[in-house]
Amino acid sequence: MNKHKHKIITFAALMTAATAVVHFTNRTIAAAAQLKQVLRISNDKFFEWRFGNIYYTKKGTGSPVLLIHDTLPGASGYEWNKIENELASEHTVYTIDLLGCGRSDKPGITYTNFVYVQMICDFIRKVIGEKTDVIASGFSGSFVTMACHNEKELFNKIMLVNPPSLTRLKQLPSQRCQLLKLALEVPIFGTLIYHMVVSKENVKNLFIEKMYYNPFHVNTEMEDAYYEGAHKGGCYAKFLYSSMASRYLNINISHAIKSLDNSIYIVEGETEPNGNTITDEYCSANPAIEAVTIHGSKHVPHIEQPESFMEQLKIFF
Repeated sequence: MNKHKHKIITFAALMTAATAVVHFTNRTIAAAAQLKQVLRISNDKFFEWRFGNIYYTKKGTGSPVLLIHDTLPGASGYEWNKIENELASEHTVYTIDLLGCGRSDKPGITYTNFVYVQMICDFIRKVIGEKTDVIASGFSGSFVTMACHNEKELFNKIMLVNPPSLTRLKQLPSQRCQLLKLALEVPIFGTLIYHMVVSKENVKNLFIEKMYYNPFHVNTEMEDAYYEGAHKGGCYAKFLYSSMASRYLNINISHAIKSLDNSIYIVEGETEPNGNTITDEYCSANPAIEAVTIHGSKHVPHIEQPESFMEQLKIFF
């Protein structure tokens, strides 16, 4: 009996020590990732929303344009830094960090498409205060589509940059997805798994393999911004990733796309995987949608080919 009791005590002591070491490691990784302070808070503008404060910047004068970044790990409004100043020469440009991203609050909640739909509508209504043109990158295109479908009076023209596949958006969380989410959200050890996913090396590979047409164009400061953004908020930074990886952000937007009569423009990167197929999906659902391909780009044409991207903006807006 004493022998078993000794083993249990030893095991408990080892687990406590291991947990303490992992906790310290997590805190060290998060702190080190933010040393460069790429994501500076430039003008202290925050929209106080029900689930947390939303960071945003406002530049220029003219008709309003809202820039909404993608939901890839570490993404933030910094994604638009190569075009927002030029765009602000003719428009009032609002650039936000979505809830759970960048400099905005990162509550430990389950993030869903509906959360972002409500956030975007509330931001336009309470901060911008008038009908707005919107440019949304990547997965955020689904949020804007549903937001416009729900509250059409808030939206003017919509530009979608490499939006997600309509087929992919129909995939709902499976039991395996739910287990993945549970594992990632386990305190301390789930955070360690998340830190492995968003390691410096993996963020670099994300840019090289999935975001850029030419890997030699990868901007080091942009990499640093994503790496920092993925760690801001400490252990709470993982909750958006866990929701997205587990398909909790998915929603069928086919009916919304079909019903919209706004001017919609899709910008596709030349080598975006299945880009042509995805664009065809949207255009088949709504023949009024226009589309253009930015050559020499992949998932982020506004970062890799900002001049070509601005040419398309001037045509559309």
